[in-house]
Amino acid sequence: MAATHPSHTHGHANTPCSPKDAEAFLHEAEAMVVRQGQRMTRIRRKVLRLLLENDGPAKAYDLLANLDGEGAAKPPTIYRALDFLQETGLVHKIESLNAYVACGHTSHSHSAVFLICDNCHNAEELHATATSDALKTETKGAGFRMARAVVEVRGTCRNCAA
Repeated sequence: MAATHPSHTHGHANTPCSPKDAEAFLHEAEAMVVRQGQRMTRIRRKVLRLLLENDGPAKAYDLLANLDGEGAAKPPTIYRALDFLQETGLVHKIESLNAYVACGHTSHSHSAVFLICDNCHNAEELHATATSDALKTETKGAGFRMARAVVEVRGTCRNCAA
């Protein structure tokens, strides 16, 4: 897995969610989990690190294959770690790709909006505040209490379109 993150220029509606300093983010994530009264186990930390080091969405079995040195990790182990990281807001699942990405916004929760390229299969998280606000308003108007949302937009990324 590559440890590079493409650099993007974003306007006000698109704030990069991938943390730039993985080690600092891991410390911040661990502190947040402890504040919530939970533990960042060795496996959870390793899974989060693998997602931070990946330059795109990662499937659970790819993560499992890279859990070298973590004992007899089996599929339920990786899925439990991913579920925990999703519940804490440190990871998002891109349903259509059945893959996961780290999210660097530990200071607040938000709905995830992903721009998924049909050519290169990369996914970029769009921090679409207005879209999230509209979704909250509309679901509330329907009498639905939204816990979280993931919106997936398919198309062609700026690099493939160039």
